[in-house]
Amino acid sequence: MAAAVVDLVLCGYVWTLLEKYIPKEFAYKSHLTYGTAAAVFVVIGTVVYVYLNRPNVVDFLVATEAEMKKVSWSSRSELLGSTAVVIVTVVLLAAFIYVVDNLLLALFGRGIGLW
Repeated sequence: MAAAVVDLVLCGYVWTLLEKYIPKEFAYKSHLTYGTAAAVFVVIGTVVYVYLNRPNVVDFLVATEAEMKKVSWSSRSELLGSTAVVIVTVVLLAAFIYVVDNLLLALFGRGIGLW
C-alpha cells in the first residue's frame, strides 16, 4: 500500500515537471505528460512488485508477522500512564530549560552586554 502511494506521488511529480517544462505550443503535450506519468507508474509498480515477491523478502515478512504475535503488548491503562509520564516530563524539562535560558540571557546578555 505504501509503495503504491509513493508510486503515485512520484508519478504526480513527473507529471508536474512535464507540465511545467513542456511548452504549451507543443501539439502532443497532454499525450506526452500523461503517457510518461503512466509509464513511470507501470515501471515503478513492476519493480516494487518483483522486489516484494522475492522469496527472501516474503520469508522476512512472514517471520516478522510471527514475531509480532509473540510480543507482549501493554494494556491500555499502562499505555496511558506511560504517555502521561512522558508528557509531564517533557513539559517540566521544557520549563526548566526556558528558566535557565532566560537567567543566562539576563546574566550575560543584559548584565555584561554581550547581546
